[in-house]
Amino acid sequence: MSETESDAVTEPRPTLRVLIRTQDLVLLTLGVVIGSGIFLVPGLVLRQSGNLVWLAALVWLIGGGLSVLGALSYAELGALRPSAGGLYVYIREIFGERAAFLFGWSMFFIIGSGAVATLAVAFATYAGELVTLSATAGKVLSVLLIAVIGLVNILGTQTSLRFQSLTTWGKLAGLFILAAILTVFAHPPVTSGGASLLGDSSGAFSGLALALVSALWAYEGWQWTTFAASEVVKPQSTLPRGLLLGTLVLVAVYLTANFAYLRALGPERLGASTRVAADALDAVGLPQLARFVAVLIMISIASAANGTLMTSSRVYFAMAGDGLFFRSFARLSPIRRVPATAIVASACWASALALTGTFQQLLSWVVTIGWGFYALGAACLFGYRWRNPGVPSAYRVPGYPWTPLIFILGAAGVVVTAALREPRAALMGVLFLIAGLLVDAVRRARSNALNRDNSV
Repeated sequence: MSETESDAVTEPRPTLRVLIRTQDLVLLTLGVVIGSGIFLVPGLVLRQSGNLVWLAALVWLIGGGLSVLGALSYAELGALRPSAGGLYVYIREIFGERAAFLFGWSMFFIIGSGAVATLAVAFATYAGELVTLSATAGKVLSVLLIAVIGLVNILGTQTSLRFQSLTTWGKLAGLFILAAILTVFAHPPVTSGGASLLGDSSGAFSGLALALVSALWAYEGWQWTTFAASEVVKPQSTLPRGLLLGTLVLVAVYLTANFAYLRALGPERLGASTRVAADALDAVGLPQLARFVAVLIMISIASAANGTLMTSSRVYFAMAGDGLFFRSFARLSPIRRVPATAIVASACWASALALTGTFQQLLSWVVTIGWGFYALGAACLFGYRWRNPGVPSAYRVPGYPWTPLIFILGAAGVVVTAALREPRAALMGVLFLIAGLLVDAVRRARSNALNRDNSV
């Protein structure tokens, strides 16, 4: 990487515009998290819970609880260090540049760009339920979506927030309309004993960890709002309030949707479903509304893709400012003051993944890599407290040290479970991180050589 010279930090750093308020933060949190998962995952969670409704409900509550504990912990981190890059900054300051580089390396090549690619391909898939699309047309549509949200983000933070607000309100309204329709028109479900509200829990707990991994996949994304912390108005109060409120609303939305699916389908059919929203409408005698579901999911996906591209680009911007990534990524467009180069580069890589389909392999690594870094981020809270004992803060996480500790243990459990479930994917993730270490070693060697030349 020829642009990672150490003199990247010698010039005054450009600053992003401070525009994000509490409502924007809440909508950004909801927009990034709610993609296609809540329309697909509930049936899988129920199956992995042994088709026991009470156990599946417990899984969603545990997943929501872990997310709230994580949000509380990250809220203090965000209030303490309201910097662009969020999690990247915490890891760099507590665990050093090497760990921070590995996080940014993973974000750009797998976690962030892979998420955008997945969402774009899913967008084209659901568009195929409205009009007939060839495989080539589907790929073109995927890239077109990435190009559109890339343009939205290049046009400025305000434009991104407006797009985020419009699409997030749209999908929230759509979800609650869907839940209301399913609840009102539901018929008494007929079961044959394959699933039950209570039932025998013997052997069911063996799948509990897998069910929790599936649920947390649907919950993932609230951490990303910290990436844009430097753009938040009054971050010491707005970040904790927006992050916590957004996560609580998210849990309420997911529980509401699951209740509506269960009422429409019943335990047995819900456990067997892979397209719960569409199947639920069919069960209540309204299959003609399947197009409504497709449109709703497409809006939801566009919202998630926009928020993901917007927030992740701030990580690359912050890394470049520290000399850990291409220097051009630290440049802001002169008028809009957004990291346009970082946005374009991320969008191009996501488009390449979407066209080649390699993101499907990359995403199997995301849980083991991503949740490992999320746990590391929460651990940073202990580092800050230890380094600055007794220093007053605008926000303190309640229940410290148990709140971050429980989240860290939960995140570690997710990583272990995912690794045991897919050991090959876990191994590939480890090899990817080793490759990152080698790249970082080369970067450091070149930087040191440059410093020696400049000192002569």
